Amino acid sequence: MLIRVPAILLALTVHEYAHAKAASAMGDPTARMQGRMTLNPLSHIDPMGFLCLLLAGFGWAKPVPVNPYFFSNPRRGMMWSSAAGPLANLAAAAACAGVFRVLGSSEGLLAGLLAVGIFYNVTLALFNLLPIPPLDGSHVLKGLLSPQAAAAFSRYDRLLMYGLFGVILLDALFHTGLIGRLLMEPVLEIFRFLGGKEALLALVRMFRGV
Repeated sequence: MLIRVPAILLALTVHEYAHAKAASAMGDPTARMQGRMTLNPLSHIDPMGFLCLLLAGFGWAKPVPVNPYFFSNPRRGMMWSSAAGPLANLAAAAACAGVFRVLGSSEGLLAGLLAVGIFYNVTLALFNLLPIPPLDGSHVLKGLLSPQAAAAFSRYDRLLMYGLFGVILLDALFHTGLIGRLLMEPVLEIFRFLGGKEALLALVRMFRGV
């Protein structure tokens, strides 16, 4: 597991940096003033969340603070600053895949790390695009809905958030695999599209410790 840590750090850091960068570009200085507009992983990693990720397979980073009142259009500003994280992860996955294809081999440590980089970035992107609070996808959905529909959806924020945490807790305690079953097929489809069969072989080797 420890050999996959660099790929995990990359995915989390790229995700949070993109939130901060997008918010700053649209007029919100909050993240920049708090030192979050950086690619230094130490500025984004939550120690407890990272430990849970290593031990339980699920964790979190420090959320980037965003103040929608700085945006000229708060709804659109929240939508795009939220979408920036998953989009940056998909871009990072594509970059890892590009380097992997240049290598042209599934063998070796670098090939394995690149394959894991593709996997974690795609997984983080798709998980965060689920339209469930507090995930990014919920803010993206609200930005796409009419103000009235977004307000109606917001009334269920707390219920949906508790439901998500409940599913995650059940998964951690009883290994239900609900989230994995929901995400794994689309994750692997995007993974194969970006990296091809050779990248999949490298990923399997890394997870099996071969």
